[in-house]
Amino acid sequence: MKLPEITDNELVNQFVAGNQQAIEQLIKRHKRKVFTYILIIVRNREQAEDLFQETFLKVFKSLQEGKYTDDGRFLGWVMRIAHNLIIDNVRKDKRLKTVSRDDYEYDIFNQRKYSDSHSEQVVVRSEVESDVRKLVEELPDVQKQVVIMRHFMEMSFKEIAEETGVSINTALGRMRYALINMRRIIDEKQMNLVIE
Repeated sequence: MKLPEITDNELVNQFVAGNQQAIEQLIKRHKRKVFTYILIIVRNREQAEDLFQETFLKVFKSLQEGKYTDDGRFLGWVMRIAHNLIIDNVRKDKRLKTVSRDDYEYDIFNQRKYSDSHSEQVVVRSEVESDVRKLVEELPDVQKQVVIMRHFMEMSFKEIAEETGVSINTALGRMRYALINMRRIIDEKQMNLVIE
């Protein structure tokens, strides 16, 4: 007989009561989703790792200070913290006028795996993926969030609704409007997103 999995809120309560292993379990449980969300937005692994650590440091501190209310949406709360840190980081980068080096760190054409006859297809795929990321970035935040959670984090609409604190119909509506907006942008910019 399988024991029922302990809930996030039970782990939070254990951590607040002094069980340090409870926070480790929470981090382990949600690491993939939180890290993937950050990485998709910042598109730089090193920066994503820093923001992931900063997110859980803030979670750790907030839990210790009693700033988390037991509403059954721990992961959504963590995602909001991560999202706010990402926004703060982007603002800071803009103020410092820094340029991300990740586009210039290596020459994709100077890699063995691209030297075969499919190199043109790899380049086209890379361009299409870049265009899709740009499309997603142009969406309003609530639509962008749903697209990222659904397509990049592979969350169900029920999970998205729970994490964002909206109804399933609202999550579906946001996705619908995101797709409409993306189609409009594709038409306006006459983009070709076909991979042959």
